[in-house]
Amino acid sequence: MLSKYETVIGLEVHVQLTTATKIFCGCATRFGADPNTQTCPVCLGLPGALPVLNGRAVEFAIMAGLATDCRIAPRSIFARKNYFYPDLPKGYQISQFELPVCEHGSLDIFADESGPKKIGITRIHMEEDAGKLLHGETAETAEASFVDLNRACTPLLEIVSEPDLRSADEAVAYLKELHQIVVYLGICDGSMEQGSFRCDANVSVRPRGQKELGTRAELKNINSFRFVKQAIEYEVERQVDLVEDGGKVIQETRLFDAAAGVTRSMRGKEEAHDYRYFPDPDLVPLVISADWIERVRTGMPELPREKVARFVADFDLALYDAEVLAASRAVADYFEACLGHYGNAKACANWVMGEVQRRLNEEGIAINAAPVTPVLLAGLLARIDDQTISGKIAKTVFEEMWKTGSDADAIIAARGLKQVTDTGAIEQIIDEVLAANPAQVEEYRSGKEKVFGFFVGQVMKASRGKANPAAVNELLKKKLAG
Repeated sequence: MLSKYETVIGLEVHVQLTTATKIFCGCATRFGADPNTQTCPVCLGLPGALPVLNGRAVEFAIMAGLATDCRIAPRSIFARKNYFYPDLPKGYQISQFELPVCEHGSLDIFADESGPKKIGITRIHMEEDAGKLLHGETAETAEASFVDLNRACTPLLEIVSEPDLRSADEAVAYLKELHQIVVYLGICDGSMEQGSFRCDANVSVRPRGQKELGTRAELKNINSFRFVKQAIEYEVERQVDLVEDGGKVIQETRLFDAAAGVTRSMRGKEEAHDYRYFPDPDLVPLVISADWIERVRTGMPELPREKVARFVADFDLALYDAEVLAASRAVADYFEACLGHYGNAKACANWVMGEVQRRLNEEGIAINAAPVTPVLLAGLLARIDDQTISGKIAKTVFEEMWKTGSDADAIIAARGLKQVTDTGAIEQIIDEVLAANPAQVEEYRSGKEKVFGFFVGQVMKASRGKANPAAVNELLKKKLAG
């Protein structure tokens, strides 16, 4: 039944900007403060208070526009979006309507193996956030609701896609690509749990081959990639079942109930005229010069896709490795810092993706807090290269480095871990192992070559892991052949 219909999805993503202060006043934007402690007459909407635009928020909007190939408007207008809700103290939200700051962009997504798909971006506009309603936060207040206006006037970008997405998987791929970009740029912390990056999905279905769009339902404020996928898939199935049963989809706003895995009707969907938009008389038009745009452009970091391409071209890394390293700007920076002290890109990549990432995951910390710095890791890799230690012993040294913050040389010396490369010493150990295991020697010489691994293990054990593995293999083969 689903195969008879085509899904059409457009996303509206709200990106909370990481400015130190709010978009139209000097109040802090810090998350987690006591309720209503980060407010002033402007964000409380008190009579006579006038907004002043935060220039840093404008620069962040320009960065987002440049990163998504948007046209940056030389002149844009702030408007009042009028509606009434307890968390909106002014009775209107300052936003942009007819003249947004960025328009007509695009983003490439990689939802499957067919290659990139270009998703249009209709507009990016600036606006202020509303406050937050707290419903029964404690047992004592189960019957009451409270308003926390700390979030009121926090700067947001709303990024609106074209209805170019055709599945829940494509929607998630688009969101992940956008999330990675805004975090890379440093304009958003990307925390979906705290509401810094949240999404509304406009979902409709139509018979395959039909050009006219179906009636859409808007799914509000979904705060995880998993829930986006679940909400869209449920909504598509709901709409198809409704149409197949002879009903009609109505335009409405729906909420996703994550516990039940269903969408529920919230209210009829408002149109633009319902909000009675008009230009905000307290804010002059925003004028952005070409020089300003260029200053912002020159200060932008390398974007993820550009970094992946450079890692593949300059360091000869596999595409998968490059994508893993470039997924986080902090991880990519760590990798390149290590590479600056040690020239083997593949070895650096393997250790960053392997031992370093394993320990970060175990302790739940960011790579910036790793006790093994890029310089320390480079020193460890150098000791593997010059055969001071084997790769196996290197993991033991790494664990000690992680615990103590000491460098590899100090740990190797203190614990006597230097690799044995003296062939005479290794030969003596091999002779002792072969003499102690005559039955296994006969097995090997009779053609059971699998027993060779037994001898390697015994020699490494006798040397406490310090014998050079390559030398052990070479000398063992010669001894057993004789």
